[in-house]
Amino acid sequence: MSDSVQQQIDQVVKSNDVVLFMKGTPDFPQCGFSQRVAGILATYGVPYAAVNILLSEEIRQGIKEYSDWPTIPQLYIKADFIGGCDIVTEMHENGELEELLAPLKKEA
Repeated sequence: MSDSVQQQIDQVVKSNDVVLFMKGTPDFPQCGFSQRVAGILATYGVPYAAVNILLSEEIRQGIKEYSDWPTIPQLYIKADFIGGCDIVTEMHENGELEELLAPLKKEA
């Protein structure tokens, strides 16, 4: 994968508190796993950047190399790779995800 794609991914991850690399968009997810993670994030009311990996084969492959993780979706919080659907679901259920996201919630 080209260095420029890795740099582009790195910039997105580091310039947003929460980033979800997913198939589709939060409003129109293109797979059940992406839909589940986007739905979980919606329950916290935390703004996040979403990257539709279906729009670019380079990004689709590049994110897998960037994280050394083979599947999509991928969630990053404060530039740390959190995991995919199973890990995010487990963290949501046991309260760990709320602990990570609570400081990022926008006050109404």
